[in-house]
Amino acid sequence: MSYSHSHHHASESTKSIKIAFFLNLGFTLLEIVGGLWTNSLAILSDAIHDLGDSLSLGLSWYLAKVSDRGNDHKYSYGYRRYSLLGALINTLVLIFGSVFVLTRAVPRIFHPEPTNAKGMVLFAIVGILINGAAVLRLRGQKDLNARMAALHLLEDVLGWIAVLIVSIILLFKDLPILDPALSILITCYVLYNVIANFRKTVCLFLQGVPEGIDIRSVEEHLVSLEQVQSIHHTHIWSLDGEHHVLTTHVVVDDNTSREDILKLKKIIKDYALEINIEHVTAEVEFEEEDCCMKEIGGSRTC
Repeated sequence: MSYSHSHHHASESTKSIKIAFFLNLGFTLLEIVGGLWTNSLAILSDAIHDLGDSLSLGLSWYLAKVSDRGNDHKYSYGYRRYSLLGALINTLVLIFGSVFVLTRAVPRIFHPEPTNAKGMVLFAIVGILINGAAVLRLRGQKDLNARMAALHLLEDVLGWIAVLIVSIILLFKDLPILDPALSILITCYVLYNVIANFRKTVCLFLQGVPEGIDIRSVEEHLVSLEQVQSIHHTHIWSLDGEHHVLTTHVVVDDNTSREDILKLKKIIKDYALEINIEHVTAEVEFEEEDCCMKEIGGSRTC
């Protein structure tokens, strides 16, 4: 992956989050007015939840802009992990927001309240169109920050579909319990997906091996290369869920020539690109060379 392509992709992701932020914030303000007009607690609760989404999207936009910066003396790998920080914060906000919706919806199962069904239909259609447009804008983005922002907005789309279904039914049947019931089902569904993404985000934050990469297979492939006697200290992690890093120590025969070493390094880098790893550091060592590294905890391994 070339730097120019990567930078273009990051800029496109930032632009998408920016557009989604303004769409969501504008509709949130309209939603508050609509909730008061229709006397719908569901819409007002969703407005509060959307306000939290807007703040999260704004934060995502800012952190995405920061993550587009190149490397400097302070952050040698650049600022891409700021995008991962945005994904982590958005995940936490979405979890708390979902819990808030549940605390409002569950009591309404036992104490349903009448609403303005016609007004709910109108706002549901507008909500689906606006939030749906924002989701489409973020569709296909690979970094976790944009994906979590899209999940925020997808939750809103599903919520408004539920409101539309309920409001149409309420036009003909007096069944207000359907509103909180559907809200609970949708919130639980979204919460399940959020928790799954939360686990992935935390794993990446703790520098776990990225999903889709088997470090044992990587080690076996490197050992199978010509000239390679053994490898050690192999580490693979991700900057933001999309841009991965590989470091390893490769032991070669003492008689290996400079040309063979250069060829070996190129083979390793080409292989890394094939498995979506763009940052590669391969330390080549001779068999008789003393390789002692200080590990975490103070011990030394050779």
